[in-house]
Amino acid sequence: MGAKDAMTVDERRKYLRLMQRRYEGADREERGRLLDEMQEVTDMHRKSLLRLLGSDLERRPRRTQRRASYQGPVRRAVAVIAESIDYPCAERLTPNLVWLAKQLAAHGELAVDEELLEQLGKVSVSTVRRMLGHWAQEHKRLPAKGPERANQALRDVPMRRLRWDEAEPGHMEADLVHHCGRSSEGEYLHTLQLLDVATGWSECVAVMGRSYLAMKDGFQRILARLPFPLVELHPDNGSEFFNQHLRRFYQESLSEVELSRSRPFHKNDNPRVEQKNSSLVRAYLGYGRLDSPAQAVAVSKLYDYMWLYYNFFQPVMHIADKRIIQVPGERSRVKRCYDTATTPFDRLCATGVLSVQKQEELTALRAETNPVWLRERIYDSIEQIRGLPCVQGIYNVRHIMAAVAEDALVPVRPTVTPTNNDNA
Repeated sequence: MGAKDAMTVDERRKYLRLMQRRYEGADREERGRLLDEMQEVTDMHRKSLLRLLGSDLERRPRRTQRRASYQGPVRRAVAVIAESIDYPCAERLTPNLVWLAKQLAAHGELAVDEELLEQLGKVSVSTVRRMLGHWAQEHKRLPAKGPERANQALRDVPMRRLRWDEAEPGHMEADLVHHCGRSSEGEYLHTLQLLDVATGWSECVAVMGRSYLAMKDGFQRILARLPFPLVELHPDNGSEFFNQHLRRFYQESLSEVELSRSRPFHKNDNPRVEQKNSSLVRAYLGYGRLDSPAQAVAVSKLYDYMWLYYNFFQPVMHIADKRIIQVPGERSRVKRCYDTATTPFDRLCATGVLSVQKQEELTALRAETNPVWLRERIYDSIEQIRGLPCVQGIYNVRHIMAAVAEDALVPVRPTVTPTNNDNA
């Protein structure tokens, strides 16, 4: 019996309870045949089967706990690696422990040897999950539309959804995140994010307002840094993406790029970039207002760090298969199977779309980058952004003070109380 087909403990006990009734009512010869059958099905020793068949088959807790398979060095190494990339889930962390350990060792953050690397390569997802359960809550982590009017610029842009199993890099979902706080009055900062469907590669830039010049500048900055060609741009139906000025920019600068859009009122047509808006933008900047030039500069610096931190060091999982499961009497559901967690950069290298020179350049960039240092710079940038004042806050104070001064100059009219003689 293969390892994948082996029974679990509960499955063996359930099977033995059914066989126990036949065993107790059988003669000596029949009992021998039943034991042969149970030994073949359960892959257990004959003496163990006899001992269990003579008991009530109830599971009892261990009298002595097993010794931990992975001692201090492994646990300390996993703790350092997990902290360096901000405690991802065990499914994302486990398949990347070995190369991240070598990366941190190259920068003096971790001491490794062959034995430690061998153990990191063998540790299971469930063991890493138990380790993370002890640490994640004790250490600091990164902080946790209505209908739109028809737009003439949308009419000749096809509506569709990007394939979830797209293999070619360059098909990118686009979205704009508003940093207006509780009021959308005046100009404020936005985050323009493009996310590649095939590799998970993310590009974020900060733009002030949603004007044509601001959006054009944001797209130009992204295109200048994008290491692979843009094949398709897929935003939602917002007028910040589709207006006559930007359509002219698309035709002049992105003439080889296919343009598509989401269906109206189907927010989930851009699911990947919407999810990254939460984990890569809101988790770092929150929902407060950002509207000053100093904040725009600080956010741009943060996104420069994040570009390197996420694309080169954060393993991500992609859907490898979808299956529709039909349960009698219940609604059908979709079961999603995920692949091995891999960084966007490694996924990009595996596609072969990068030139040899570009791949060597980016590989050298990751090799010389210390993820612990990078994470500290990200935290410093977040604290700097939080300490910068908003322009709207200054204007609000001036407006209130002016209103108070104006009210003080208005004479107060005396209140006259009518009497019974007033109608005479």
